[in-house]
Order: sequence, then C-alpha cells, then structure tokens
Amino acid sequence: MSGENFAADHGKQKVLIVDDSEMNRCMLADILEDDYEIIQAENGVEAVAILKERHFEIALVMLDMVMPEMDGLEVLEVMNKQHWIDNIPVIMISVESSAGYIERAYDYGVTDYIKRPFDAFSVRRRVINTIMLYANQKKLVGLVADQIYEKEKSTNLMINILSHIVEFRNGESGLHVIHVQNITRTILEKYAEKYKDSGLTESTISTISLASSLHDIGKISIPESILNKPGRLTDEEFAIMKTHSSVGASMLESLSFGSGDPLIKTAYEISRWHHERHDGRGYPDRLEGDQIPLSAQAVSVADVYDALTSERVYKKAFTHEKAMEMILGGECGTFNPRILECLKETADVLKENLNLTVSEHLSPRGVQNITEEILKNNDLDVAVQTLNSLENEIAKHRFLESISREIQFEYTSDPSMLTFSECGAKKLGLTETISDPKNDESLKAVISEKCLGELAEAVRKTTFEQPVSEYECDMTFGGETKRCKVVCLSIWSDDDHSRRDGIVGKVFEI
Repeated sequence: MSGENFAADHGKQKVLIVDDSEMNRCMLADILEDDYEIIQAENGVEAVAILKERHFEIALVMLDMVMPEMDGLEVLEVMNKQHWIDNIPVIMISVESSAGYIERAYDYGVTDYIKRPFDAFSVRRRVINTIMLYANQKKLVGLVADQIYEKEKSTNLMINILSHIVEFRNGESGLHVIHVQNITRTILEKYAEKYKDSGLTESTISTISLASSLHDIGKISIPESILNKPGRLTDEEFAIMKTHSSVGASMLESLSFGSGDPLIKTAYEISRWHHERHDGRGYPDRLEGDQIPLSAQAVSVADVYDALTSERVYKKAFTHEKAMEMILGGECGTFNPRILECLKETADVLKENLNLTVSEHLSPRGVQNITEEILKNNDLDVAVQTLNSLENEIAKHRFLESISREIQFEYTSDPSMLTFSECGAKKLGLTETISDPKNDESLKAVISEKCLGELAEAVRKTTFEQPVSEYECDMTFGGETKRCKVVCLSIWSDDDHSRRDGIVGKVFEI
C-alpha cells in the first residue's frame, strides 16, 4: 500500500511522486525530502484523486509512464482537461526510451524526462530547475497581467472622461454612458448564455461594453441649440442631429493610433450603426438584420431603454414597464428578436438597477491613485501616455467649457471654493471664482441663503453609490427672477468613500 510522507516543515513546496513501484517512490523521496514535502501515489487513479483535492498546493509532479489502472499518459490527459498542467510542471519518469512514446508525453505538456536508474544529483538539479522555471513564468505572467490591467484601466479612464464631456454638453447628468455600458453588458451576458453559437466571450463583451461609451461621440459636432432644444426638432434640425453617428465614426476612423485595435474597431461600429434598425429603416446606411454588427444592435436597445427611462429637456422619464412596452411593441423601431428576448429575460435586473448610479467616477484623487499605481509597477510608458492624454482631455474640456453658453460650476470643500465656467459667471453676474461661498453676498443676491441651504441638504443626502442630486429653485440674474434646476454630481474621497471632496454641476433654466 502507498502512503503520504509529510515533512515536519509545512512551509516546504510539495512534490507528488506517482509510481507503482514502492522502491522507486522511496528512492526519489530520499533524494528530495530534505528540500521538499513529499506526497506519494502508487497509481494514476490515486494521483488524480490527490490532484483533485490538492492541485493548488502541489509544486511538481514526478510521473511514471507505465502503471496499472491508469498510466501516465492518461493522467496527463486528465491534467490537461482540468487545466492543472497550466500551473503544475510534470517530470516524466520511465525506462521507456521510445522516441514516439516520449514525444507523446511532451505533446501532453511534460516539462522534462528522467530515465531510470536515477542519479541523485541530476534528479535534484532538474527538480529545482523545473520548479524555478515555473515560478519565474508565473511571476512574468503576473507582471504582464498587471500591465494589461493598468493599460485597460487607463483606457477606461480616458474614455469615461471624453464621454462625460459629451454628456455634460448634451444637457444630461453624465450617467447615460454608464447606464448604456451596464445595460449592454447585461443584455450580452444573457445573449452569450442563451446562444452558444454567438462566439461571445467575456473579453468581447467587455470590449463592446467599454466601446459603447463612445456611441454618441459625434454629438460634439451638433450645435447646442439643437442638442438641448426642449421641443420637437424640425425636419432640418433632425437631419443635422442624425449626422452625429457618421461624424463620430469618421472621428474614430481618422485616429492616427489604434486603427487595428479591437476597441477602436468596435467603437466605430457602435458609433456609426447604433441607430440602424432590424427592418432597414434606421440611419445612416439603412442596414438591416445581421448586416448590423451585434455590438451596435445591443447598444441600440440599451441606448433606447435608457433614453426612455431618463428625464430629458424635452420629456419626463417613462417607467420601466412603459419603456419595455414601447420597445417590445415596436414604437421605437424594430430590433433583433434575439436581443429583445434577452431584454425580456433581464427585465427584472434592469428594473432593479434603474435607479442605481455609477459607483466609479473620475476624481482628482482617483487620477492620482491610478498614476501612482502605474509608477509603482514601473510602467513608465503607460504613465507618460496616461498623463499626456489626461492633459489633452482637460484642455478639450476647458475649451468646450469656454465656448459653451451653459452655467457650469465646481465646488471644492478643502479649500471651500466655488468656480463657474466663463459663460456661467457672465450670465449670473458673478466672478468666476468665489472663495468662502457660504458667506459671499454677491452669490446670495443670485440664489437666496435659504435656497443655498436646501441645495446643500440635497447634496448631503447623496451617497457614493447614488452621487447625483437635483434641486429646483428661483434664481435672480440678468435683471429677472427665473425658475432653475440645479443638477450636481458629488465627488467622493477614494480612500473610504466617507468624505465628499466636492461637487460639479450645471444650472438649467426651466
């Protein structure tokens, strides 16, 4: 019978010796037991049982090829099927010297081959080298994975900055892009589950969800008077509005970098074709059916659902039930029946998440943390690219803010300071920067102290999970009193989310 010989030092790496000869097992154990904890199995069946329970602990398998019940090749077959071979190196032990037999073992993933009779020094050296090789490979994979994660995080950051600029200009709270991301992911995860032939992977779903943030990037080119018109658009205005899909696609297509990147390619598809419809009655190319990429089809439904369930300058928000009725009833055009099935099957999730807001947002502290983490990993190229991109996006934001006729503002709590956009300050008759706004008389002449207190209370009720607040009040500027809506996004500290660092917001005349 076989047994397990455990060394007293449980900090040692574990080596599993699999051989039907007890003498061979003991010889190998004697060679290695000073440096490793030895586990023994007398056949392949017993080895697989041990691996099933303890594969995450084992640093190396020494495997005899010729055994009763289950031979070494069959053990390797199981290790491949269970993906244990990806993390556990195998040294083959055999008197078999046939080139074909050894080649089959290497094809199954063995790392080395030791022929009996054993030489103690050679065995010890090859075991050490094999374990060290795998440890270095794991470390390298970990470093690469960390770099990829940082690059993806930086890409996500840049896309969210840009998409929020578009949303801010579009008279929305900035959450539309996040909602579309989440709805798109929910629909596609159900699609992948229902339709195995779709080829959708987790990586593809993530790419589509992230790329969906740029679906309306072309709206940068649309005049503000059309974007934020409270009433129905004229035919001429609607024709201009419809150009945003092709303009956005052209912007992405003309990028001097990343032309072959799957994210840019997917963003192009979504930007150009998310207003196409299954029956060919959409725009700009009147595609129909599966001529429309699946990415654009999914974002199309997500975009419509969020537009219906969100308040706009030209309409109130519809309920979840009404939005579903309108989409499924064809009031918003025709969509891929498979996508609609996924929409119906995820209806409960969508309804539950309807009032949830973004849990990840951009803040100065967040940008700083990301930069510090990249620098710690010595990924200097990514750090430089990220900082340059961030500076470019800030410059774009400031430019768009300078030519905007909107009242935009930012409040920081430490130090207490209120900053208005150039146009906003002019409209309100205030300076662009106000220190100690709570005690500023010029600000109180625009919005009463009582209203300021109520607005502050509305902001205080926000949470990290639900950072947006809205408040209506009378404001006096331009020689008259006007009814206004103030929309604020709270910016939270990134360490424990218990402290509000400030707010950004916009003022709309009602």
